[in-house]
Amino acid sequence: MKANAAQIRAAVDKPKPDIRLFLFHGPDEAGAAELADRLGKALGQGAERIDLDMKALREQPGRLADEAASLSLFGDARYVRISGLEEAGGEAVSLLLKAEQAGNPVVAIGPGLKASGKLVKMIVAAQNALSFACYVPEGMDAVRLASDLARAQGLRLTGDVPQRLASASGGDRAILAREIEKLALYLDAEPEHPREADGDALDAIGADLGEVELFHAIDAVLDGRVTELGVEIGRLVQGGGSVIPLLRQLVRRFMTLAELRADMDRGLAVDEVLEKHRVFFKEKASTARALRRWSAPQIARAIERVREAERGVMHGGSAGDVLAEAECTAIARQAARARG
Repeated sequence: MKANAAQIRAAVDKPKPDIRLFLFHGPDEAGAAELADRLGKALGQGAERIDLDMKALREQPGRLADEAASLSLFGDARYVRISGLEEAGGEAVSLLLKAEQAGNPVVAIGPGLKASGKLVKMIVAAQNALSFACYVPEGMDAVRLASDLARAQGLRLTGDVPQRLASASGGDRAILAREIEKLALYLDAEPEHPREADGDALDAIGADLGEVELFHAIDAVLDGRVTELGVEIGRLVQGGGSVIPLLRQLVRRFMTLAELRADMDRGLAVDEVLEKHRVFFKEKASTARALRRWSAPQIARAIERVREAERGVMHGGSAGDVLAEAECTAIARQAARARG
């Protein structure tokens, strides 16, 4: 079944036994992760979490249904979480939905899945599953999100602070949450002891997310300017920025390119594609260069590699910035070869 925002929040906060699968698809991975975390919290602190990836689903399609039906060794609640669900996971999902029993809920995050794809359609048609499309909040939705996240931290944003935070984070919930946490620490705010956060407080914590550095680094990757890329990432990190926003914004840029490239492959010229999608005039030149350089398969592979790099950076034992820079450099080299 297809759920709206209110329905999915209610469903993850009070999961019902008749819903076997929660699917969160679409480009807002941070929003999907938040919903998945809410489900875990609703099941209780002692809930056992089983993590599966696409490799496991491809090699053992029946394992998903088996895990959903298995009992916890300690008698606690149990649930399964799938990261990076793709169309190739269709058989595993079908076996889960058709299984005789499955007492443990499954939550799947599939940022690359399309609403028009077979897997999403199958889940929407199922009565024992919920599907929700996660999109990056924009405009007033992003402003409201900033205020809501701040309220949970004991902050009341005043003046233009909600708009500034929403704009600087690009609607990315993880980045937005990080900046709000910094504000709460600076003002010593808690839900029980709320504080007001004005523009001076925002300036004091230096809520500069390195937008210029991000823009230049992403363009360097797409253009294949390997030497410049190292300099731009160095500036970003030295300025206190994080590589996570870089990787997430890079994925979004590639996903936009994928849509534009699909129109080119259907026969439209570059200029026609730019006009059809109303590309911002300052980005037209760089976007046109990228469309001429990157093929659809190359874009798809780049999206997969950047997402793998982000998962690696988020892992506690990873090399962090080094891993992200190495992956971005490898992708930039690919673009340089395509440039010839």
